[in-house]
Amino acid sequence: MQYLFTERAHLMCPHMCFGIVMTVKRKYDEGAIRSTIRDLAAAHPFLNARLGYEKENNTYFYAVTDQAKVQFIPMEAEITDINSQEIMDEYVKLTDHEWNLYEEGMLKIRAWNMPEETCFLLVFHHLLADGRGALGLAQEFADCYVSGITPTLVTEKWISSISEFPEDSNLPFISRFLINRANKTAEKEFHLSSHKNVSAETTDTSNNITASTNDIHPVSYEEYLKFVSTFMPSDKVSYNCLTVEPEELSSIREECHTHNVTINDYLLARMMRDEKTSKIIMACDLREKLACYNAGALGNYSTAFSVEMKNSNGDLFELAEKIHASVRNTMSSPAKLYLVLQCYANLRPEIIDAAFITCKSDFPGKAGKFVGSMFFGFEKGDGHSITNLGAIESANISNAFFIPPASPAIKNTQGVLTVNGTMRICTAAR
Repeated sequence: MQYLFTERAHLMCPHMCFGIVMTVKRKYDEGAIRSTIRDLAAAHPFLNARLGYEKENNTYFYAVTDQAKVQFIPMEAEITDINSQEIMDEYVKLTDHEWNLYEEGMLKIRAWNMPEETCFLLVFHHLLADGRGALGLAQEFADCYVSGITPTLVTEKWISSISEFPEDSNLPFISRFLINRANKTAEKEFHLSSHKNVSAETTDTSNNITASTNDIHPVSYEEYLKFVSTFMPSDKVSYNCLTVEPEELSSIREECHTHNVTINDYLLARMMRDEKTSKIIMACDLREKLACYNAGALGNYSTAFSVEMKNSNGDLFELAEKIHASVRNTMSSPAKLYLVLQCYANLRPEIIDAAFITCKSDFPGKAGKFVGSMFFGFEKGDGHSITNLGAIESANISNAFFIPPASPAIKNTQGVLTVNGTMRICTAAR
């Protein structure tokens, strides 16, 4: 049985869904689509899972069943290409509310008929996979649907303890101090709540959360779902997609090569300039560094870190060069690279559960609000981030793009994916 560990940060936080849109080189065949879903579910046990909960020790787990929990709905309308508005309209429809993972699976699929191809929208909950894992599953889906290549069973083992991190990735002093203080505060809050009688209720009329000022208790998943049912309708996210054609992308690559920077350095620099920000959160894949990862497995094997520049003015490629040096410095330091995961692993899970709801409502808890504000940035919600899934060549996928998760801590986030020489950047913004 696989328990949520660092993934718990994705549980009680809204907008933790994201999408892969792709057109594949086979005419629409509903029977073949359903068969492909069955083949993938046989290879990936978590496609058969819902969320489970053990009350006695307040732990959540992947409750794997003997049937696929993938929701598939064929769309009636025929579309012309991957830029059709119907696709993003359906994505918004699927993600403008929180999924109840006690009752639903963690992957939803929509399919449209095209004149010569099939277009798919795969919407993932972050508990099922990170962006790289989702892209891998999308490639498996396309290969199975088009070429009949059946995926093989993969043992999905996620990060389960701090011992799986490098020894030299321990928390720095200030982070350790703040986390220890938050943990002690939470322990005190929960201890006091069990010895106090209910009194002096407070009500947040904007989100229908009612709690006793003395009843500081761990947030239940049901309480979280009740809150976000009123929060998400007013938390509107807009989406915009930009296509960088092969000729333009080739020119950018040449310029990056001249300045000894990567495409990702360039994208970070451009985002800093365009958004007039000095700090961007960058996702980073750790598959090659984690011993628990099995090739092809679903799961979360990524971290994130901030890239900060005091001055983002001046020449774009000079900024990209500075960013390149900063990223390399972080990548070469396990303590910096694993900082976010170490924070998740060292915090009491009750604090992680409470981080969002205590920042956005009157739900009581000083520890949760402190971590939600200081570590996650939920109170301000003015962050910027970018997730680049890299470049792939595919014989079966003609076009694709990645719709990033729109964390409430983020004002603007970009999802980048390059397929067969064409880059697409999807921006989610508030």
